[in-house]
Amino acid sequence: MHKYPICLFALFLFSCGSYTSIDNFYEKHKNDPQVTAIRVPQFMFSVISEISPEMESLVGNTKDLRYMQFPSRTEAQSSFLNNQMNSFTSNPSFIEVFRKNDELKRNVVAVREKKDVVKEILVYNNDNLTGSFLNFRGNFDPVKVHELAKSNVFQKFSDGLVPQFNLQTPGISND
Repeated sequence: MHKYPICLFALFLFSCGSYTSIDNFYEKHKNDPQVTAIRVPQFMFSVISEISPEMESLVGNTKDLRYMQFPSRTEAQSSFLNNQMNSFTSNPSFIEVFRKNDELKRNVVAVREKKDVVKEILVYNNDNLTGSFLNFRGNFDPVKVHELAKSNVFQKFSDGLVPQFNLQTPGISND
């Protein structure tokens, strides 16, 4: 009889600790070799909203925006990144609204909702050269998010984000 409260408590601790957040992932991997990590400050949202008209309306509702790009040239790198995305979306609070798999290549858009508002958007792209995570937090219209996911606007936004920040930093060679 005494085992049940202990088991319930252990189950509770496991369920609380099993969620891998994008915050933890960002902090853990932002200093990895060959990783590009961007956390966009609020004052830069107006600059990135110029990437596309669709993104202008989305960025206006954004409170936090993060982007990470990883090398994904080997099967091990691609599998690692795919498994990380699967760990994010395996949490019941995330709902995948779009997924396209082609062997190890992936395009996934997942959202976290609260009532009738999308609170978080996680976009993952892996083309077996690079893998990227794009994370929006704020208050978003679910219908608009679904339309953007279906029309591949998030991929275009990801592609345009790095050039917007002109990451050709002196002292770091891209060779």
